[in-house]
Amino acid sequence: MFRYKIIVFLFLLIGIFGFNFVEAQENTLSLLGHIIYVDAGHGGLDPGAMYKNIKEAPINLEISKKLEEALTKKGAIVYMTRTDDNDLSIPNASNHKRSDLNQRIKLINESNCSLYLSIHLNADVSESWSGAQVFYDDVNAENKILAQFLQAEFSTSLKSKRKIKEISNLYLYRKVTRPGVLVEVGFLSNANERYLLRQDSYQQKIVDTIVSGVVKYLNR
Repeated sequence: MFRYKIIVFLFLLIGIFGFNFVEAQENTLSLLGHIIYVDAGHGGLDPGAMYKNIKEAPINLEISKKLEEALTKKGAIVYMTRTDDNDLSIPNASNHKRSDLNQRIKLINESNCSLYLSIHLNADVSESWSGAQVFYDDVNAENKILAQFLQAEFSTSLKSKRKIKEISNLYLYRKVTRPGVLVEVGFLSNANERYLLRQDSYQQKIVDTIVSGVVKYLNR
């Protein structure tokens, strides 16, 4: 009888630890099976927004690379539209910018990704504007839902007071049919955010916030 009780106890322990191990793996690999496209805005001949010698494009890329790493650790398959300071335009294209956008559109649409995230910095003539903000096009019904999840995380983690905003006149976001959003992670025109956006620690905080929103959206 005593031996029987020991065997039962051992099986119970195995069951408990096995369940905890599986649960831990599920939490760690919460994006397993999902394909995510990260689009680092601008690049190459297009620096994006600028403040003196500070360019938007390289900051977009730094954040996007950190985002790729964080999403991959969660189990996602992550693709990048660019991985260096170049754009995607076809050589000698008559319309350089439109060629770049068309290539991004093609890559994302043909990927069958679960979602895409287009990473940008905001800018305005007023230096007082600040806060991360998510923009979406209604070309896909999922876009607004994803925007809501991400903006909620920005409100909580980064204390952003901005709200999601619908866009309908931006070429790339109207042409991309996969679910996704434009994420303006801060204002380059705001002195405080301009400083923060160039710090590794703050970039990582932005990334962690985005990943949290993506996990909640895809596992809702």
